[in-house]
Formats: sequence, structure tokens, C-alpha cells
Amino acid sequence: MPGGTPSEVAIIGGGFGGIAAAVKLQRAGINDFTVFEQSPAPGGTWWDNRYPGCEVDIPSHAYSFSFMPYDWPRTHATQPELQEYAEAVVDRFGLRSRFRFGVTIRSVVWDESAALYVVTTDDGEQHRFRFVISAVGLLNVPRYPSWPGLDEFGGVSFHTARWDAGVELTGKRVAIVGTGSTAVQIVPAIAPDVERLEVFQREPGWVEPKGERAFTPAERARFRRLPGWRRLYRLKLFHTSMRRFKAYDAQGREQRRMRELCLRYIETAVNDPAVRAAVTPSYPWGCKRPIYASGFYPALNRPNVDLVPHAVTKVTEKGVVDDQGVEHPVDVLILSTGFQPTRFLSGFTVTGRRGVEIQEFWGERPRAFLGVTVPGFPNFFIMYGPNTNGGFSIIAQLERQAEIAVRAIRRARRAGAARVDTRERTLDRYVRWVDRQLAGHASAMDAGCNNYYHSPSGANVTQWPRTHFVYYLLCRTLPAFGLVYQGRRTAPGRTS
Repeated sequence: MPGGTPSEVAIIGGGFGGIAAAVKLQRAGINDFTVFEQSPAPGGTWWDNRYPGCEVDIPSHAYSFSFMPYDWPRTHATQPELQEYAEAVVDRFGLRSRFRFGVTIRSVVWDESAALYVVTTDDGEQHRFRFVISAVGLLNVPRYPSWPGLDEFGGVSFHTARWDAGVELTGKRVAIVGTGSTAVQIVPAIAPDVERLEVFQREPGWVEPKGERAFTPAERARFRRLPGWRRLYRLKLFHTSMRRFKAYDAQGREQRRMRELCLRYIETAVNDPAVRAAVTPSYPWGCKRPIYASGFYPALNRPNVDLVPHAVTKVTEKGVVDDQGVEHPVDVLILSTGFQPTRFLSGFTVTGRRGVEIQEFWGERPRAFLGVTVPGFPNFFIMYGPNTNGGFSIIAQLERQAEIAVRAIRRARRAGAARVDTRERTLDRYVRWVDRQLAGHASAMDAGCNNYYHSPSGANVTQWPRTHFVYYLLCRTLPAFGLVYQGRRTAPGRTS
């Protein structure tokens, strides 16, 4: 084990969660921290995902930090614009020297006697930190299908999260499997160039027009000159989302309104009656992740685009076979098959008190207090943890989580406490409350759709059940009841 004085805080992940944690630490006067990022630059998912048409679903002025306004050129930022924003935040707060790029973390192990974590990188290098903040994200482990024959495919195949920019699509026969939020952006972006595009849909999703556009020069100038106007616009975006959130009540009036809005969009945007029927879901709006897309339905009207409303069952050397037994010859196979969001912290091992690994503690049900802390894993904080997805803007959610971690770290430092841990009884009560809130949610398992929200236990472990405002209030109040400060720090690396 490395000797010497331990450092204060390790942040694992340099995406928007890690950046939020770094800024909040710095503003709290805590400057002894290191950000470990496996990619060569900050940005996280907005560095990894570089597929054609990639952009955010949430309006730009809401999908940004409250402490870092920006001159957004569009209502919804594209991937290059979001990557530029991440770089701008890092440089604005002078954080680049705190980053260690190209470093992957292998394990995080709690040393009870020293009240610190030993953080080991993939090359075996070890570091000691009093506190660890995991900011590795939720949608970062691609899900690859287990179709027979996939390895024998004679063409080119890749996952959307590992887009191969060196593959020329012009004039090729292309199949894209999936019609989720990623595929609906890729389809209109590549359709004009390919010879033929087949879109394989296992199950339709509720799609509504996003309404993306460029801001006018006058609008951008107003946002720059009038900070109050910009804040009011941002507040309006969050307020509008609160009404929309009521639609997740499977029996409510807003649920019917959203379904009718999407049905009207299908009627006006899709020409072929058979395609209209195929893209119309039979389950409640919000059962799966709602899809915002203005170009997907019009792309299905193109003569070189075919919707195949069937799942893929196997792959041959020359193409893919659907569940009707029909083989479709293709040159390029694009897997828009999603991620593994319920496998929290699967990229590295986390070992807490008494040698318990966090996956062992969780079993089939990942759970964390406010999605951030776990009993028996002191001084360890999770960004984008269990049941924190949603609430409108994940950037706002990440800010709240970073604030929980930083307030706890600052209090421990001021009090000379060795450990910040979580009361298990408080976690249990919190999880029961979350489950009750989700019981009438449109995403419940008996709603009749497939979604990525549920763990093998059957529990919804990814979604936050209320608005961001409710999350904000709970994050400001509940830590006082759920977190406990233990032991006494007497010297570097020693406790009493």
C-alpha cells in the first residue's frame, strides 16, 4: 500500500457529473482532489457518443449548469456543442490540471484502520483518498445482443456508442436495430446517403416532435445582455416540465393528453397507414423513455427507408434474420441496442467496511440514499446513482448530488470526523417511499412494455419518481437525518 499523506477526494469520471463535483468542491474551498477520466478529454457520454445526428433531448438552457451560463446557438445542443461546453466549464474554473486523462479505475477499497480508500488504476498504480465520488454515469456500458451468428457477420457491425467514423455508409445497404432515442436521431441523419436503410423495431415508442431550432441572433443577444431574462427562461423550462411530469400518472388526464398529442403527430407525419399502425404503441405514454424527434417519422416516408416491425433473432454472414424468418441482406449492421443502466458501478469494484463489495450488498436491488450514499460504504458518494434518472434535466440532478457530497465532506473536515456513513434504517424508509411513488407510474412492470428501468428483482431502480423541485427539497433536508459522522481524525491516515 502506498505511504505518505493521503489526498482528500478522488472523483472517478470526468463527464458532467465529475465536472459538477469538481466545481462544487473548488467553490467550497476544497482543492485537494483528482479527477480520473478514462477518455482523453472531459465530457463523458458526450465524448463517447459521436454518432450522426447526436444531440440532447432537453433544452440547452436547462441542460447546463446553474453556475455556468452559455451562449447556446440552438434550443437543443448537438454533441459537438455539448463537448465544447464541457471543455469550457473545465477551463473556466481552471480544472484541467486536476484531471488525469486516459486512466481507468480498477478498484476502490476501504481501509477501516486508516479511514480512507485505496484507489487502484488499471495499470496497478495505487492512491489513497479520504473520500471518493463516483461519477461514471448511468448509460455508459453498451448492451450487445446475444444473437446467434453475430460474430460471423461478413459486413461491418458496431454499437452506436462506439460509432466507427471510418465506415463509409454512402451507397451501402444498412440495417439499424432499435428505435429508441439514439436510433431516431441516426435514421434521418444517414438516410439521405445510404442506398437502403432498414429500421428494425421490436416495439414502438411514443414519439413527439422536439421542436429544435437555431436561436435567432436577437434571442442570443438578449440571453447574453440580460442575465435575469436568461434565468427566467430557464425557470420557465423547469416549470413547464412540472406539468408534463403529471402525465406519468397512468390514469391521469395529462396521460391522455400526451397520448393524443403523439397520436396526432403520427397521423400528420407518417404517410403509409401500415407504418402508422406499426409505430403506434399499445402501452401508456411514459412506460418507456419518451422520445423527442422531429426527423424520424418523416425519414420513414423516404423511398429508400423501410420500417421492419419485427425483432432480430439471428445474424448470417450476409445479413440479419427477423422473427418472421425473413433474411435481410445488409452491408453495415448498426446496433442501437441500448445500455445496461441497472448495473450501477459495474466498471470497477467497490469494497466497503468488513470487506463487503457493493454489488454483494445490493444483490438484485441497487439502492442508495437520495441515490448518493450507501450504508457500510463510508466517505463514498455516487453521482447518477439508483433512482435519480429523470426529474427533467439530469444536469440539475447532478448538481444536487454534488452538493450532498461536498456538504458532507466539508462538515466531516470541519468536525474532524473520520467517516461519513448512512443510516441503514433511513435508506430502507427512503427506498420504500420511492417504490410507493413509482407504484402508479406509467413505467410499472404491469404496464405492458419493455423498458430499461427494472433490475432482476423487478424493482424500478433507475427512475426518479417526482419532479426536480421535489428532489431539490429532499436533497436540502434529508441528509441531516440520513448521514452520520463517526470517529475522530487524529492524524493523516489514522483514526481514533
